[in-house]
Amino acid sequence: MIKVKLFADLREGRGKEIEFEYFEGINGKTILEKLKIEENEIAVFLVNGKNKNLDEPLQDGDVIALFPPIAGG
Repeated sequence: MIKVKLFADLREGRGKEIEFEYFEGINGKTILEKLKIEENEIAVFLVNGKNKNLDEPLQDGDVIALFPPIAGG
């Protein structure tokens, strides 16, 4: 199982946390496709608290955190 935690605007219509069944070859891009999130909507992609590339394969039990770009001043 892979747990995905969503933050800020990404929660709208999706909730705070979503779980996905693990399968070989699943990666960040797969997760984004399933959630209908465009890559440009993600500023930070963390796997188990570490910044990772969307192309890197995920492991069973991973916890993903997705953060959108934050505007402010």
